[in-house]
Amino acid sequence: MALCRRLWPVTLTYFCYGWCLWLYLNWMLLFFKNNYSIDIKKSAIFASGVFFAGVVGDTLGGTISDWLYHRTGKLRFARLSVTVFGFMGAFFSLLPILYVQNITTVAICLSAGFFFAELVIGPMWSIPMDIAPKFSGTAAGLMNSGSALAAIVSPLVAGYVIDVTGNWYLPFIGSTGLLLLGAFSAFLMHPERPFEDSVSTKAVPFASCADPLVRGELVQNSETIVTSEGNM
Repeated sequence: MALCRRLWPVTLTYFCYGWCLWLYLNWMLLFFKNNYSIDIKKSAIFASGVFFAGVVGDTLGGTISDWLYHRTGKLRFARLSVTVFGFMGAFFSLLPILYVQNITTVAICLSAGFFFAELVIGPMWSIPMDIAPKFSGTAAGLMNSGSALAAIVSPLVAGYVIDVTGNWYLPFIGSTGLLLLGAFSAFLMHPERPFEDSVSTKAVPFASCADPLVRGELVQNSETIVTSEGNM
């Protein structure tokens, strides 16, 4: 439970990222095909360009975060600066599609949005290991549950909105609210504060008896007691 309390801001932030990720992965191809009435081949070309931008963002996000950490020595700054920059960059990249209809311009905006969103993933996967290095598997699983939940909800909401309104832009415009929430919730994360497990901490003094130095002191003390009793 203690680890869950430490990780909930991380899980929430990753949920916001996952919402946009699964929106892109599930609807991008159909967005170009149905919104612009083009064949599946041309739609795949536009969608591939968007996803390629995301690949570049994946690589750069983690690289920049580590570079900032080594340069400044400030772990929280290195993780949060890239994460917040990615969320806000994606937010501003999607805003122009409210006002433009040209397919090339829209494709560029969506590509930029996916690039910035993918900057987030590198530092985000580092944070569970920063917080709980001894429980990194559990911490990473808790964080990723946010994206898993988004994978269920995001496509359903997008499909419902498109069915009701017939507007293919609305799901992407609506995702800007999640991007802002993700940028805000990122400030609640504290990767610079290591998680301390109370059970493990209490067990340390007992376990230290197995240390050779401690065991030697115990033996020496017992011999002293026996000698004193013999002299008496």
